Amino acid sequence: MRLSAGYALFLAGIVRAESQYLVNELSFGHGPRIAPEGSRSIPNFSIQGSPYVPELLSNKVILTPVAPGNARGAVWSDKTLQNQNWIADVEFRANGPERGGGNLNIWLVRDGSHAVGANSLYSVGRFEGLVLVIDQHSGSGGMLRGFLNDGSTDYKHAHNVDALAFGHCKFSYRNLGRPTQIKLRHDDSKFTVEVAGRLCFESDKISIPTGYNIGVTGASADNPDSFEVFKLAVLTTETHHDYSQQRQQQQQQQQQHGSGNSGRPSIVPPSAKQRMNFGRGGQTSIEDPYDNIIPDEDADKITTSKAQFADLHNRLQSVNHHLSTTFRTIAQYAQVDEQRHAETSALLAELKGLLTGRFDRIEMILNKLEKIEKIEVLEQRLRDVEGEMRATRQEMTGRLHDSTSAIKYHVEDKHEALAKRVREHTHTGHTRLIWVILGSQFLLVGAFAYYKRKKTHPKKYL
Repeated sequence: MRLSAGYALFLAGIVRAESQYLVNELSFGHGPRIAPEGSRSIPNFSIQGSPYVPELLSNKVILTPVAPGNARGAVWSDKTLQNQNWIADVEFRANGPERGGGNLNIWLVRDGSHAVGANSLYSVGRFEGLVLVIDQHSGSGGMLRGFLNDGSTDYKHAHNVDALAFGHCKFSYRNLGRPTQIKLRHDDSKFTVEVAGRLCFESDKISIPTGYNIGVTGASADNPDSFEVFKLAVLTTETHHDYSQQRQQQQQQQQQHGSGNSGRPSIVPPSAKQRMNFGRGGQTSIEDPYDNIIPDEDADKITTSKAQFADLHNRLQSVNHHLSTTFRTIAQYAQVDEQRHAETSALLAELKGLLTGRFDRIEMILNKLEKIEKIEVLEQRLRDVEGEMRATRQEMTGRLHDSTSAIKYHVEDKHEALAKRVREHTHTGHTRLIWVILGSQFLLVGAFAYYKRKKTHPKKYL
């Protein structure tokens, strides 16, 4: 069987690729439930907060509720990270009012539950380790910043905490309606932080020692943000040889101590069907299959044709197994892509619903604007009618003035003519009136004298 050079390089890359193993003692949210049904705690983790303990649901931990404000919550691993090469995957969601405030802190520090507790970067004192802070720093709308401390700096009393950040990037995380993924990678060469699958920052000058606890804390302001953690998964990379030695050591310790735990986070072997989970719980997980790598042998040790045939046969079988595994892995990735496509379609449908609601609101606003325009047209018509009324009033006032002037002119003219006629037909003297007055006076005097005379003479009786 002849293979192309590119395909051979691809197979070599697959064979040499490092496997990833989930550290159960430092992870939650990679399965269908965070905690067993009916349990109020997460296995291998401790929950603390103030004034209330964070609420634990089947698929998330609510560190800070929507109300009241000024709340703090934390979830800390009981075991420490004992691997130098590791990946930490955190999925969270932040909801709140338009001007809500708060911060989410991802810690990898020594004795985290006691040294840090439920504090944030701005309220913690001295600590030894790493912290990533997610908040709306300086009104940015969303920022992730990284801070390191060797235990010598008291962050609570530091003059300018923000100036101590060694890396940052801006991204939106509030009110998205979906979880946001933060991924931390640490190996012998560099330290990397990714946000939603995109590089945030990286550095080759950072080396974090082992023996630290991993945890997530949240703090809200007076106008609070609600921080929800869906997943905290820690993966580690080990070669097959090192992993086999570690598994043998664990089996020996288990045989010596029974069911006791040595205190170091165990790495679940592929034989136990432990799977690496990509994304939120419920998605298809991929089994790590590279458990049959054939060790290299010197050509001098293979001296017989039977040994050569057996070695060739075994290696051909191994290549065939890897090819089959590659095809199965591609098929599984196809299933993962289909599920992600379904999730994306659901998110797009949700976004469409939100946009439809927005469009309905815009239509209502346009209708209100049309009503306002109609009101403005009506007001303009009223102003026009008012102007016409004023013009009509002025016109009627002018006509009334003209009519009054005309009537006054005609009355004065007729009055003058009538007075002239009266003067022409009336005598100028008053003699007749004087004689009438005098005559009436004489008649009165005569009547009075006659009355007096009759009164003075006595009456004669027979």
